[in-house]
Amino acid sequence: KVFYRIDITCSSGEIRSEQDYLGKMPAGFQMMAALLGDLDNSDGRGKVFFRQDSSPAVLSRVSQRIRQAFPRDDEEPSNALIVTWENMAAKGSTERGDRLDTKGNTFQLVVAFMKSSSVAILLYPRDGIHFFSTTVGGDSKVLEAGFNEGLVTSWWWGTKQGTYYQTTTDEEISIRTLTEKTNSGRRGVWVYEIGASPIFLETHTVTPEPETDEPEYEILNEFESEYSESETVTPTYTTTEMVQPRSTDAEARYRPDPRYSDPEQRYTDPIKSRFSPVEPDPAGPRYTSPEQVRPIPPHPRPQHPQIVVVDEDEDLDINVFAYNLETCAHNRHKCSQFADCRDYSNGYCCHCRPGFYGNGKDCVAEGKPQRMNGKVSGRVFIGNSPLPVEFSNNDLHSYVVANDGRAYVAISNIPHSLGPSLQPLSSLGGVIGWAFALEQPGFHNGFSLVGGVFSRQADVVFYPGNERLSIRQQFKGIDEHDHLVVSTELEGRLPAIPLGSSVQINPYKEIYQYDQNLITSSSNRDYTITSPTGDLQTQSYQWRQTISFQSCPQDDASRTVPPTQQLSVDQIFVMFDTDNRLIRYAMSNKIGSVHTSVPEQNPCFTGRHGCDINAVCRPGEGLQFSCECTAGFAGDGRYCQDVDECRETPQVCGPNAICGNQPGTFRCECSAGFVFASDGRTCIEDSRPVDHCQRGTHTCDVSERALCRYTGGSSFDCSCLPGFEGDGRTCRDVDECHQDRCHRDAICTNTQGSYTCQCRPGFHGDGFQCSPTEHEKTPCEREREHAQTASSSSTGFFSFFRPRPAVSQYVPQCDEHGAYEPTQCHTSIGQCWCVDANGQEIPNTRTGSRPPGVVTPPPLIGPTPRPDVRPIAGGTHLLFAQSGRIEHIPLDGYDMKKDESKPLLHVPDRVVIAVAYDCVDKMVYWTDITGPAISKASLDGGDVVPVITTDLQSPEGIAIDHVARLLFWTDSMRDTIEVSKLDGSQRRVLFDNDLVNPRPIVTNPAYGRLYWADWNRDGPKIEMSNMDGTERVVLVKDDLGLPNGLTFDPDNQQLCWADAGTRKVECMDPHRRIRIKIAEGIQYPFGLVSFGKNLYYTDWRREAVISVDRYTQKETDQFQPQKRSRLYGIATTPTQCPQAYNYCSNNGGCSHLCLPRLGGFTCRCPDNVDGRCVDGNL
Repeated sequence: KVFYRIDITCSSGEIRSEQDYLGKMPAGFQMMAALLGDLDNSDGRGKVFFRQDSSPAVLSRVSQRIRQAFPRDDEEPSNALIVTWENMAAKGSTERGDRLDTKGNTFQLVVAFMKSSSVAILLYPRDGIHFFSTTVGGDSKVLEAGFNEGLVTSWWWGTKQGTYYQTTTDEEISIRTLTEKTNSGRRGVWVYEIGASPIFLETHTVTPEPETDEPEYEILNEFESEYSESETVTPTYTTTEMVQPRSTDAEARYRPDPRYSDPEQRYTDPIKSRFSPVEPDPAGPRYTSPEQVRPIPPHPRPQHPQIVVVDEDEDLDINVFAYNLETCAHNRHKCSQFADCRDYSNGYCCHCRPGFYGNGKDCVAEGKPQRMNGKVSGRVFIGNSPLPVEFSNNDLHSYVVANDGRAYVAISNIPHSLGPSLQPLSSLGGVIGWAFALEQPGFHNGFSLVGGVFSRQADVVFYPGNERLSIRQQFKGIDEHDHLVVSTELEGRLPAIPLGSSVQINPYKEIYQYDQNLITSSSNRDYTITSPTGDLQTQSYQWRQTISFQSCPQDDASRTVPPTQQLSVDQIFVMFDTDNRLIRYAMSNKIGSVHTSVPEQNPCFTGRHGCDINAVCRPGEGLQFSCECTAGFAGDGRYCQDVDECRETPQVCGPNAICGNQPGTFRCECSAGFVFASDGRTCIEDSRPVDHCQRGTHTCDVSERALCRYTGGSSFDCSCLPGFEGDGRTCRDVDECHQDRCHRDAICTNTQGSYTCQCRPGFHGDGFQCSPTEHEKTPCEREREHAQTASSSSTGFFSFFRPRPAVSQYVPQCDEHGAYEPTQCHTSIGQCWCVDANGQEIPNTRTGSRPPGVVTPPPLIGPTPRPDVRPIAGGTHLLFAQSGRIEHIPLDGYDMKKDESKPLLHVPDRVVIAVAYDCVDKMVYWTDITGPAISKASLDGGDVVPVITTDLQSPEGIAIDHVARLLFWTDSMRDTIEVSKLDGSQRRVLFDNDLVNPRPIVTNPAYGRLYWADWNRDGPKIEMSNMDGTERVVLVKDDLGLPNGLTFDPDNQQLCWADAGTRKVECMDPHRRIRIKIAEGIQYPFGLVSFGKNLYYTDWRREAVISVDRYTQKETDQFQPQKRSRLYGIATTPTQCPQAYNYCSNNGGCSHLCLPRLGGFTCRCPDNVDGRCVDGNL
């Protein structure tokens, strides 16, 4: 029986719903797909014709096509099934409003039945294919063609998915090629033998019934008439063995070959065919994509009687569905980028290349330090407590110096009730010690054998109390940051250990027994508890664990592993850090023989070699050894420096890709508008439907003036918001005051998109209706009276809610009618500004100088300098972060005094990202993502002071309001923007929505404004709000890529940013929205700071600080530190604070947080408030 649908060719089994196979191939039933996609004939123009035909004329033409592909002597087709799809449309295209004259796709399938086999002939006319993809599940999916075996039954495997041989690829060019190439001597005609026995034994058509008015013409003839005989050429073959055709039963049976051509490695065809695909038109364009499917080429046509001898067993029963998909051609992407794929008779294996180790699917460089990140959750009872301690998603971080086997593990946010009792469980995170243990000669650590994907089950029994704990860990491989990822779950009971106790664990040995895909071990461990009073108590526990993994059965190397190995663990350190709620473990690990022998003395096997942590130790004779930098690093082995592959080999990632250097390696990401192809390496143009409104890539006016409406596909409409007029792409404000909407005794004030009406002095009402009044005060008069009353009294109940000015109270000036004077001045601070009719300050109009005492730095009284915080001389400096330290460069005017650059601060094993400076206390603040933490230190020397150490994941931006004494920061993993006092107290989340990757953040204290950038690759943007979180708006969203750096110049009121995606530096007046390009064609900027006429930015690729004159728009200088590595955040240390005043200079009378905003301030409560707190706007 044969079943068919409009979107499938033919099937020998009943076809299920299209949701079961569209976009989900292979399907569970047999089918032949001439052109599979979500096709539609509901428009009345598309038609499907089918019939079974045994007429001599049709069989003659079918026989001719078969002989051109497979020369035969006497076998003729007995009948043929012909199915024709004519003018088929893509489903949904008519609903999108496509024109009625748009052509659909036309194509044909002929199945010829012969005595010994069946043949499928696919015909694609040159002008028959007009679209190459359809929408499936909301995504654009390329059409496909091929043969699907469905579910098959085997006595050995049971039921499993059979072969799906696809004759096209995931690229549209392969669909276009169907009409331009051939394997039968005629372009657009493809012939395949589909088995040694017919797939379709009984032909039976089912609904829908064929149309009775099927046109009387031969589709086969009509298709072929488009290709004249002169267009076909003699097929050429690469073999040197040619013979005359002969009529024998040993004639090779051909089947489709589902392998791909690979430029790096050649694979042997199972039927050992030695020929190249037929190119019927050598003068035409050649399709040379390495991923293109190569169909089996035909025997030549009779008039060119040269054929290829195929070495094949005469009795071999070949079936199109018998091909093994477990080959490198189909699975190369499953191997590590540092591995080679190798085919075996029963499958494939991945093998790490020289200089790397692992199981092939995960490979790491020899000698390179390794990191492990993950989450820990659990439900644990302590001692005899009836209530469990529950915790979830606590961070686990681990670091291993691979060339000496030393491992460090830390788990954060551990409750005080649980932390002390976890101290004996050093192996909780010590599994990474086994994974990367220092290998003795002839033995292998865990990662060398199992890679990074495995599961671990450990059961612990404590004595003498018989408490039991279960540990389940799932290792998920290496992520894009080269970190091993693990999830851990704990369940059970632990012996109680009092808070303040320390634990000493004796060195121990653990025997690991290896079997196929399974490793087991057990050991008994003693530990000594020292109580806070000095009492000693020795206890023990029994440890049993099972590690399961999936090895490569074809890999003979795994069989050479000793059946038993011994892990030796010593120098064990455990501690519960009560202040930071961290449990810490450290230990040294070696893997070697279980038999007692003289320990290896070569420094490479003891770990006492002195090689760089990024080097591998190579043993020599006796005690001789050498140090060799690991892959991705360069140097003499004693000192190794990261190699920037992106800079040294700019095209390493290929076209349309961005290369990002990482320690020891690099990462490729596709540029905006491009996505990875199916090979995971090549960047191709993203042709999927895009909701430009949601992504922010539309051409409508800004969201404050226009509305973008998604209309399907990649289309959208633009319309102006009420109060604006235009075409939606450009919208202009409507001045409603010219339309006499207010009362005649009212003043109309136009605003963007709206207007306000206010009764004139001497009248009262809402502005739309005004009535005369004799005694009602105007808003200006009321505010003036309120200010005068407040200034005469600084005590009492209301002082709790009102600001207490630092200098004197500002009193507004009113004219003789009670209206606000257009120019307002505050004499005590020597500043004037313009206001509108409502008394609101007009941005960017404030003038005057800062009087002495507005912001007065307190006297510096602090600890004496210590070696890791070096005081610097006076004057303005640049501060920049470089991995685990902060350096400073003195400025002479705007010139960098490079010879005087020095480190300011060393924080080993930390990655410092953002830097900020408090000009009042002369304190440097920074974020690091390894803690993670926010810390500070005095510019004049002293201790490093932790500011915030909890509830952080990846703090990447930091900013200070030196007037209101506030600290702001972004967290790109929590997707939040937060605020606190400068000492880290009174934390409050300002924003936790509509953020994806927030990074840089800056403040404008004079206006109470906050600016930040979000480098979300799907919709990067720069936003603004008041410091209290109100009036949040998007400032920039067009022509952005990766806005890494952000700075604000208070003197010129300019917001500037550095973009690593567009490779530009730009500035904008945030009040008037005027955007200016400062520099373009830069490399990969990260941090940015403004000082006078110059902008200074750090660049990852140049590993330098670069200065740019914003007026000449030219680069003026650069500084490269002696230690070459990535530079991160940058800041300045001005000798005087910028002139600024806001209402929170003395906390505004608020009980907790005073947050400035434009023209006022807001009292806010922290998220975790203790005692009485009052929110309010003032």
